[in-house]
Amino acid sequence: MNLDAIDDIERLKRINKALLNRVESVMDQQGNAFSLFQTAINLEGQVRRRTDELTTALRRVEGINEELAEAKETAELANLSKTRFLAAASHDVLQPLNAALLSISVLSDLQTSERGKALVLQVERSLDTMNELLGTLLDISRLDAGVVQPIVEPVLLEPILDSLKSDFAPIADQKNLRLRFRASGLVVRSDRTILRRILQNLVSNALRYTSRGGVLVGVRRRGDMALLQVSDTGRGIAEPLQQAVFEEFHRGEIASGDLAEGGAGLGLGLSIVKRMATTLDHKLTLVSKVGSGSRFQLAVPIARAPVSAAATPSVPGRARKSGATLAGRRILLLENELAVIEAMVTLLDAWGCEVAVATNLQEAIDALSDTAWLPDLVIADQHLNQGDLGTAAIEAIRAYTGLRLPALVVTADPTDALEAATEKAGVELMAKPVKPASLRALVTHMMAG
Repeated sequence: MNLDAIDDIERLKRINKALLNRVESVMDQQGNAFSLFQTAINLEGQVRRRTDELTTALRRVEGINEELAEAKETAELANLSKTRFLAAASHDVLQPLNAALLSISVLSDLQTSERGKALVLQVERSLDTMNELLGTLLDISRLDAGVVQPIVEPVLLEPILDSLKSDFAPIADQKNLRLRFRASGLVVRSDRTILRRILQNLVSNALRYTSRGGVLVGVRRRGDMALLQVSDTGRGIAEPLQQAVFEEFHRGEIASGDLAEGGAGLGLGLSIVKRMATTLDHKLTLVSKVGSGSRFQLAVPIARAPVSAAATPSVPGRARKSGATLAGRRILLLENELAVIEAMVTLLDAWGCEVAVATNLQEAIDALSDTAWLPDLVIADQHLNQGDLGTAAIEAIRAYTGLRLPALVVTADPTDALEAATEKAGVELMAKPVKPASLRALVTHMMAG
């Protein structure tokens, strides 16, 4: 259409308006596209910056994780080193402690005055406390380092409760306390040795901090769990202190009259209980009220399978034959610690025994070269001179003499492997420090057997 031919002004206005609208629309679209383009560029920049920040943060986290891994490894190595150190230190310290306990027994027999006997008893109690402390520290170290590997199996509760009742009844009678055990035929899944140790510490702690009334040990069934409870009528524990009792070296108040019997304790019993319960994954709880006593509760899963004969503990202790004597008995002693040798020879001599001493296997064989002297019993330390082991030495002596001689291994470092080895060889095992009364009872039984 020729615009010159249009003479209608209104029509021209309409065409002009339409053209303007079209131009504005095109410009708006271009403006929006440019705006979107700018927005996209801005977003890309933000994403790049956030990505860089996240990458930096991840690298920082990786660095922290590496540092934590190194710190964890260092801590684990330190824990293992601590365990090895305490094991070695306890072995070295237990040797003179063993000699002291043996010597104090001889000294006790030589005392005629009441004052002398009282002093000997006081020294003996101090030595027993030192022995308990060393053993407890080693137990804590092993538990913390994860060295203790529990053997979880069906365990019958009744024999454990019966043995605890037998152990603690004299202590309760001495303090004029009632000690009651409610029998239970339940079978639980646990480690028998560790479980008994937990209950032993709980009962011992309850009797220590109870001066009137008594202690009740019972078992309640709750679904598939057995709740082992040790309740006492002692002073009770204030709520703010109830968690602190499971910390090392925390000791509650105790009646002054009980201190004379060593009742103060070491403040480590409940700490070990907590660690043992954690090792077994048994929940341990405490309910207590000041003036009304305390109740410790251990939740143990009930076993579905019947208990095996191996999981049933034998009755502790041995039958002793009365009237047996050690006078004139010949004993071959294998020991490499001079202080222990002197103490053992003095003790055995006081019992009327004839003693031959050797510090290693070769010396023992030399002592036996005189066939006129054959021992009735061999007592051997596990770690001897020349790297000899007591168990191996006993087997060699038996082979040399052609006799299956009764034998006893004493050691300051008892292990499950050593226990299994002595049991297989038919050899008795006793941990140092040796208590003279226990040693005499065992030796007398072996001689009479």
